[in-house]
Amino acid sequence: MIFNEPSPLETKVISQRWTLPNPESVETYLANDGYVAIKKALEMTPEAIIDELKTSSLRGRGGAGFPTGMKWSFVPRNSGKPAYIICNSDESEPGTCKDRLLMENDPHQLIEGMLIAGWTVKSNKGYVFIRGEYRYLIDIVDRAIAEAYERGYLGKNILGSGWDFDLYTHTGAGAYECGEESALLESLEGKRGIPRLKPPFPAVVGAFQSPTILNNCETFSAVPVILRNGGAWYASLGTPKNGGTRLLCVSGHVNKPGVYELPLGFPLQRLLDEVCGGMRNGKKMKALIPGGSSSPVLTAAECEGLLLDYDSIAKAKSMAGSGGIVVLDEDTDIVAVALRTIKFYAHESCGWCIPCREGTTWLKKILTRFHEGYGKESDIPLIAELADNMFGRTFCALGDAAAMPTTGFITKFRGEFEEYLKKAPRDIATSVPELVGIH
Repeated sequence: MIFNEPSPLETKVISQRWTLPNPESVETYLANDGYVAIKKALEMTPEAIIDELKTSSLRGRGGAGFPTGMKWSFVPRNSGKPAYIICNSDESEPGTCKDRLLMENDPHQLIEGMLIAGWTVKSNKGYVFIRGEYRYLIDIVDRAIAEAYERGYLGKNILGSGWDFDLYTHTGAGAYECGEESALLESLEGKRGIPRLKPPFPAVVGAFQSPTILNNCETFSAVPVILRNGGAWYASLGTPKNGGTRLLCVSGHVNKPGVYELPLGFPLQRLLDEVCGGMRNGKKMKALIPGGSSSPVLTAAECEGLLLDYDSIAKAKSMAGSGGIVVLDEDTDIVAVALRTIKFYAHESCGWCIPCREGTTWLKKILTRFHEGYGKESDIPLIAELADNMFGRTFCALGDAAAMPTTGFITKFRGEFEEYLKKAPRDIATSVPELVGIH
């Protein structure tokens, strides 16, 4: 079930069935435009489907924001190897909880999106890779898969097309690292979940060394509605090069936290004031994390006039990321937030790369000492130097994910770090407070 009241300002596209009775059932899905898109897709050429996705300006909703149609077009058609469709539902980015709701409330939409991808690249097998802590969702998705088999939407000769497609669920073991696409593939193949050196990219050499479409749960869920209503219609909902809607997970110091579906380009201030009911306890906003904990923090001043799409947030020198928006009020201890954030990344580093393994560990040690009141003036530039030495020097983006927020905190709120140097250890709490969205 959804956990927040919908807002009248939402544009319900992929969340439109969430409030219906038994939204996870195939009967509800079929009664509300379900499996219409795959019937349409079976009458289209792969090129036509990819063109529709390109027209839609759908970008990957997992964090990178890469154009989906272009990504699908990279998959070779005559490699002589089987192709695979993989859904990345390893949702582990702090502040993000949208894929859980998509699988819980509308798993058939995800299945249909993966079916369309399978038909497009003539794949016969797909996997839904689900976060280890989301094990209860496997039961929900498995029931939906069984229903799809019973109705002829999965299995042999789908809808009389002569095409076969099988779909399976696969669980991770709780590692954040397996949200990185190549580490996910390693885990799926039964190996340790560590990243691969790229190139080659998964589109060419992916699952089982074969061509692979690998997209986020929200990305696949948007595909059926694009084929039903047309790419141009979907693109018109957002801004140029940022088509459609996106699920925004708002947590932190607002009156109405929750997951809301809004058009890309929706004004941040309207989200906070009209959708989320304003700041909690009438406080002022100090800062905002716009795309999950790995995205660089924005100050209140930087948030003025900000539109919530990939390009606008990038222009503000941060990332739309996974859509996890964490709002921090004027009483927030930024040093504590920085420590809480780096503790997560130090814990979740797979240890494969020295800059990440050592960098996150030392950042955690220095920030812990600093937070407990034993910091030195030289620690401030040292933290910045450590983060800079991690950035761009690792096999995957986890090192960057730890470095970018740390750099943001230390540069934009340097004054708060300097204030810590004036405090005696007895004046500072020894434990790091839990913050909603940062865990």
